[in-house]
Amino acid sequence: MNIPKLVFKNLTSKKSRFVFTLSGITIGIASFVTLVSLGSGLKAEIKRQAGEIGGNLIVTPKGWCAYEQVSVLIGEKLPEAIPFDEFEKIASIKGLTAVPYLTERTAIKNNPVPVIGILPSEMKAFKKWEIGEGTYFESQNENAVIIGFSIAKQFELKPGDEITIRKQIFLIKGVLKETGTKDDIAIFMPLSIAQKIYGIDNKVSFIAVKVDDISKINEYILKIEDIANVSVVSDKELLKSVLSIVGTVSLTLQTIAAVAILAALFGIINTMMMAIYERKREIGILQAIGCTRGTIFIIFLFESLLYGFLGGVLGLVIGILLSYFGSPYISQNEFTAFLKGGEFRDAFNLSLIIGVLGFSVLISLASGLYPAYRASKITPVEAIAYE
Repeated sequence: MNIPKLVFKNLTSKKSRFVFTLSGITIGIASFVTLVSLGSGLKAEIKRQAGEIGGNLIVTPKGWCAYEQVSVLIGEKLPEAIPFDEFEKIASIKGLTAVPYLTERTAIKNNPVPVIGILPSEMKAFKKWEIGEGTYFESQNENAVIIGFSIAKQFELKPGDEITIRKQIFLIKGVLKETGTKDDIAIFMPLSIAQKIYGIDNKVSFIAVKVDDISKINEYILKIEDIANVSVVSDKELLKSVLSIVGTVSLTLQTIAAVAILAALFGIINTMMMAIYERKREIGILQAIGCTRGTIFIIFLFESLLYGFLGGVLGLVIGILLSYFGSPYISQNEFTAFLKGGEFRDAFNLSLIIGVLGFSVLISLASGLYPAYRASKITPVEAIAYE
């Protein structure tokens, strides 16, 4: 007796049932793969963006919530709440370098784009920017803008072009070299000009601080909080806070996907139990030709395993395709606008693929245990009596 051939024949004898049962496990695994890969890609990108802030400390107004801390990383518009005088006090502390950010918004061809007010020379030195095309600001109050690499590419802008912000025309002086960070999708202008056109009275959104001696970071935090009426968070604390939010959202989505897999598991059990009742005669014949209870148990368990393996492979392929082609649309979301599709694609690795396949096979085996046990317990009398 050829058991694999017998199993394959049994599975495909009821084609519609086979397809629907397989679809259940495929959809569950595909959902799980998509959400896990997107969540992993999002966390990896947030860690990278946090490292690209360039500062060891982030100075914010007192009372900012977690969402506003997330906005620091993703470059969203933030309320301007720190007086520039407070920035000057912080910048006067020896052993640290501070740069202010004023984050606002404009639109190019109806697409929202961040506008960031900066101190040109200080920011260039702080972030070690390099100019890809054109030139950089020549003074702190120059009525012009520098744009990020992706902005230039997306809207086909180049040095010498003009853009309109708040009904005022600005000359594009230069394009930054690609940084791989949110700087690529922002427009930069001198802080004083940004404050003027947005009607902001000498305030900034937040301040990034780089310290000379990282081992004294707590000492610097106390000095800043003593000298200015602000809150200070380290880049590690900020990253931890953001990741905790992302982790909660990711866990919730994965739980939903797990419920889909659980539903598919019961689908396998239902299919196998129906197969037992329909194949009592076949079980009786197998017993008549000398098959042991153990062999019958293995046949039914093998059928269940095949559902899990085939569903796992199909679900993995569909999940990868969904993540690959869906990530550009996901990055259009305001929260993930700073992400690029490639980072989601990089979230796949061999361990994830093996883990998903192993998980799919494991749950299919678990769902096949009881039906296989029931099949092996059918007596010859029961089998012969079945019509």
